[in-house]
Amino acid sequence: MFFSLLRIIQYRGPLLRPKGKQNILMMKLALHWQIAIGMTLGALIGISLNIYGGTRTTIVQVDELPAAITSLEIHDSSNHIRIDWTTASGDKRSAIVDGTRKTPGAAATVDELRHTQPEAAAWFHQFGRSTARVVGETSQLIGNLFLRLLQMVAVPLIITSLICGITGLGDAASLGGMFLRTILYYICTSAAAITIGLVAVNIFRPGITENAAPAVQVVETAGQSLGTLLFEQVERMIPTNPIAAIANSHFLSIISFTLAFSIFAVIVGGKTLKAVRAAAEAGFEVMMAMTMAIIALAPIGVLCLMLFVTATQGPAVFASLFWYLLTVVAALLTHALIVLPLILRFVARRDPIAYAKALSPALLTAFSSASSNGTLPLTMACVENRAGVDNRISSFVLPLGATINMDGTALYEAVAVLFIGQLYYGAVLPLEQQLIVAITALLASIGAAGIPHAGLVMMIVILQAVGLPIEMQGIILAVDRVLDMFRTSVNVWSDSCGCAVVAALEQRSSKNRSVKTT
Repeated sequence: MFFSLLRIIQYRGPLLRPKGKQNILMMKLALHWQIAIGMTLGALIGISLNIYGGTRTTIVQVDELPAAITSLEIHDSSNHIRIDWTTASGDKRSAIVDGTRKTPGAAATVDELRHTQPEAAAWFHQFGRSTARVVGETSQLIGNLFLRLLQMVAVPLIITSLICGITGLGDAASLGGMFLRTILYYICTSAAAITIGLVAVNIFRPGITENAAPAVQVVETAGQSLGTLLFEQVERMIPTNPIAAIANSHFLSIISFTLAFSIFAVIVGGKTLKAVRAAAEAGFEVMMAMTMAIIALAPIGVLCLMLFVTATQGPAVFASLFWYLLTVVAALLTHALIVLPLILRFVARRDPIAYAKALSPALLTAFSSASSNGTLPLTMACVENRAGVDNRISSFVLPLGATINMDGTALYEAVAVLFIGQLYYGAVLPLEQQLIVAITALLASIGAAGIPHAGLVMMIVILQAVGLPIEMQGIILAVDRVLDMFRTSVNVWSDSCGCAVVAALEQRSSKNRSVKTT
């Protein structure tokens, strides 16, 4: 892998497409096949570990215990951990971690247990973890290193690419046209995704056929209204300190300030514009070289992330929420495999299969990492170098899309809230309530961050909008990670399709202007 890294750093051709004997040290398989193999191996190893090494009961010897404890027994399984101990005074105590949130008073995760009962969490980590959990958590550490590398290049890559794209437009009128086309695409595809979600949840009715009991674990919330949430997004677009926004990776603030900086550089023009563009292009070239070197590690990172998810959760957790899981996945696949390809074919006039193949490294990485912002550098590289979209288009559409275009998240939130409503009332919500859910999901998805589980935070707003108890959100947490992987892939696929659509519309607009001029 070290030699492959050196080859990629020196290589200046199309992204990760080695040819000739001089690249014999590099893996012969295309990157998307390497990632697919890594993801499959990770899933198979993780499920095998979970089945054969996912359960462990440990009775800790007295000589290993603190003086204040006389007995300690730990039981670890995929989504249920129980720690029982007896104090020197004879008191019997216990700590429970229940990933399904069906046990009153239980922590949802080990991290939550560390805050509520740190001693019990320390004993579990020292004595009681199953083989699957040990291997899975170790793999997560390695996978997180890959994500950190992607996050490391994300902010400078966004800044330099956005400046290159805007300053390359030449005039503010071109920017205005591109912005309107991009926003129109985002609104239309998000609305289509939500509509598909509403249809799916009314057909499958997962909450009416499901017998799961309501969760009692209360989800923390600040009780914000939708108006407050949206106004906060507007506030984030105006950073009080742009440097601090960059340091803290506040993407909306970074994008808005970079857009403003680039637009005013175009307005100033002359030597200033040339200097800004030259500096941005130099920085972008360096960042792309660094990004491609990091992308070479994607198969290993994906393998480790998939191994962690499957080893620690296993297949059994999905049985109780099968119909809900099926509804969300069916709706997401309908949007990703039918609606977006039709838009690609008839609006962008691109072959959907060829375009998907070009984007496959980014889509597979998005699936395994569940982070659209973390996948952004890889998405940009695939769109430009593999799909052939102009940098001035991709550098504008993709960063903006990773922040505000969340087709998969909007669809997921609509289905999840209606599922919870069906469970709570035992019936399908009336049409007016479903319309409120649809509109609120569309607006709330704009404020969702491109990080794992961000949709859960936005869902609180939608639950409040239709008067559903927010604590019932805990019912779906057991399968949220898996669904997060699917909806993140749809988010990235929609952003990538947006690049092709905007590029095609820009090209037609340029031809029309040329015809009118002549």
